[in-house]
Amino acid sequence: MDEPLRQSWLRRHRRIALPALGLAAVLLALVAGIRSFATPSLAVRSEELVVARAMRGAFHDTTSLQGRVEPRDTIYLDAAEGGRVRRVFVTSGDHVAAGQPLVEFTNTTLELDILSQEARLIESITQLQGYQQQLEQDRSENAQALAATRYDRTRVDRDLARSLPLADRGFVPKKTIDGLMDERRAVADRQAIQEARRRRQARLSALQQPQIDTQLATLTRSLSITRAKLDDLTVRAPAAGRLAAFDVERGENRNRGDRLGELALDTGFRVAARIDEYYLGRVRVGQRAEAEGHGRVMPLVVTRIYPEVKDGSFGIDLDFVGTEPAALVAGEAVRGRLSLGADRPALLLPAGAFLEASGGRWAFVLAPGGGRAERRRIRIGRRNADQVEILAGLTPGDRVITSSYDGWDAYRRIDIR
Repeated sequence: MDEPLRQSWLRRHRRIALPALGLAAVLLALVAGIRSFATPSLAVRSEELVVARAMRGAFHDTTSLQGRVEPRDTIYLDAAEGGRVRRVFVTSGDHVAAGQPLVEFTNTTLELDILSQEARLIESITQLQGYQQQLEQDRSENAQALAATRYDRTRVDRDLARSLPLADRGFVPKKTIDGLMDERRAVADRQAIQEARRRRQARLSALQQPQIDTQLATLTRSLSITRAKLDDLTVRAPAAGRLAAFDVERGENRNRGDRLGELALDTGFRVAARIDEYYLGRVRVGQRAEAEGHGRVMPLVVTRIYPEVKDGSFGIDLDFVGTEPAALVAGEAVRGRLSLGADRPALLLPAGAFLEASGGRWAFVLAPGGGRAERRRIRIGRRNADQVEILAGLTPGDRVITSSYDGWDAYRRIDIR
């Protein structure tokens, strides 16, 4: 038994379906055109762009280093006493020895004040020395009086010892014996009084002598300090080194405490550098760095970190590792790299000006053919002066505009002409 052939819905309704499909295609094209027209875009000439390709490679965890050579130790030279400059013995840049005169001041008022202070101190010292001499004189007189009393006691005892046997035999009258006994008692009394006076004098001297010695030492030291003020009118180098910023002219007046210059000691040099604040939490004492200069690479090590951020950067000090270059000059510019960690493989993109505008949160990625670039969200990790670590948003081979994005914040597409 024959069965009728069934036609498809499209064949049976082709008069209606074909126009509908055509209309749908037109509408889709129209919607695509409208979306394309509605998407904010900017036309840019290709020669104005810098394009780089995202590629896998080794990320070098470093940051650029820019600094200057400074003396390791510096002494600031100030005027201990002011006055008029009488003589200048050196100029800025001279190498000086320890104790060498640098500049001499004259100050009449100071000189008169010092003479007056010296007179008062000398008068006080003289009075104390006179009192000290009086104590010594009293001690000497007491000792002499006691010695005389002891002599009289010995003499009387000797006469009495000789006379008593003779008196028993009737050769010496009793009156003589009584006189000797009376004299013996009188001498004993004088000796007791003199002994007591000696003890009182010894106690007084033991109490007052240390006080006198202390006061004399204080006054003598004050006198030396007062006289040394005149020596302060001549400023001398406290140590051997090279003068810098020493701007003193003969005849000018300088006040006490005025800064006269700086003295860079002969203890070597260090490097003072500024680092972008982005790396503040990653810089540590002991990290290594390299700088190029004097025809060779100079190894450095971080010795101090200054965490205060100023103008978007913070400061560090670095010392030279090993032998310090012999031709270093204070103020010399130094450029190099500071190592922040170990190298590791990553998806990399060359660092460029686009990071300043986007903050590393988005980038313009070229479409196949290179006629346009679409804005795409990305996420970056570590970065250095040359490389940016890409954590998300790009794949190897993607071409990215890495030149400046200034004024591109409102656009989603870049049309490249």
